[in-house]
Amino acid sequence: MTASAGASEDGYAVARQRILDAIRAVPKGSVAGYGHIARRAGLPGRARLVARVLRDHGDPDLPWHRIVRSDGRIAFPEHSPGFREQSARLRAEGVVVVRGRVRMPVADTLDAALWGPDARA
Repeated sequence: MTASAGASEDGYAVARQRILDAIRAVPKGSVAGYGHIARRAGLPGRARLVARVLRDHGDPDLPWHRIVRSDGRIAFPEHSPGFREQSARLRAEGVVVVRGRVRMPVADTLDAALWGPDARA
């Protein structure tokens, strides 16, 4: 193994842990998009890495079901076992799932805080 390969593996391990921590921080009854998790982990633009980590994680206690596409859609193919399981888990937490889609939270950006609907209240 070369020094750069070792550094690359270490970098992936750190990124993976940050992604897993960000997923674990999504509260029960809430959802987040892959890109949101990437940003929370300090890895903007790495939504596909989030998907890869989710695919490979192997932790039965990870709340993977709270992570959906940015438009609120479940990423699994409709009617697949994964789709049914994610839908059921979300519903069990009180998340409304309609035709494989959930309502996404308002973005947590400065613009949203200043100009979003809740800011005018």
